Amino acid sequence: MSRVIECLFPRIARWVQAHGYIEMGYDDYSHSFVRALDIGGMIGEGLEHYPTLDEALQPLEHALAEWMRSHGFE
Repeated sequence: MSRVIECLFPRIARWVQAHGYIEMGYDDYSHSFVRALDIGGMIGEGLEHYPTLDEALQPLEHALAEWMRSHGFE
């Protein structure tokens, strides 16, 4: 994984390396642009549209940080 990604989005990097995966983009099943999932399903999802990729990943980074803290991963 890119060191840039790990520096800018450490929780997203940790999430995909050890806990689950993220989906980005549009499909027929979700109204959000970016989603975090694990084996049990949806952990969090963002809004339908973002002006930039950075603006889509920032809320996901914060949501994963909160989820990790509340579930004892941090």
